Amino acid sequence: MDIVIRSAAVFVAIYVLTRVVGRRELSSMEPFDLILLVVIGDLIQQGVTQSDYSISGTFLAVATFALLTVGASYLSFRFRRLRPALDGEPIVLVEHGRPIEGNLRRERITMEELAAEARLQQIASIDEVRWAVLETNGSISFIPAQQSGSSS
Repeated sequence: MDIVIRSAAVFVAIYVLTRVVGRRELSSMEPFDLILLVVIGDLIQQGVTQSDYSISGTFLAVATFALLTVGASYLSFRFRRLRPALDGEPIVLVEHGRPIEGNLRRERITMEELAAEARLQQIASIDEVRWAVLETNGSISFIPAQQSGSSS
């Protein structure tokens, strides 16, 4: 039972940490970030199992993480009011060609990063963007200013 309690505590800590770190950082991992995740995984394993190398200890830790992940997903699906806390909300970064500085600053996105993302989606300038939205998965969606066949 001790492993289950430690696993649940670590799960909550990781969940909070990923929300604090921000979706943009998590969506674009550099090689160092990947190495850091592996090291963190090893440290978490040591903290959760406390050198319990048994199959049952491993199963309990993995099962606890899996159940808590499914539980959080179910709560997000079932209770609409919990979605912003559990999944986050899309954030508008550009409106009618004008960057929203407060949202960019809060998400720690520079204009250069935003422009680079726009170029990756074949948009030459932020002025050509009607809306740019930071999605809950960390990607940025761009809606061009002149969209043919749409009445939005």
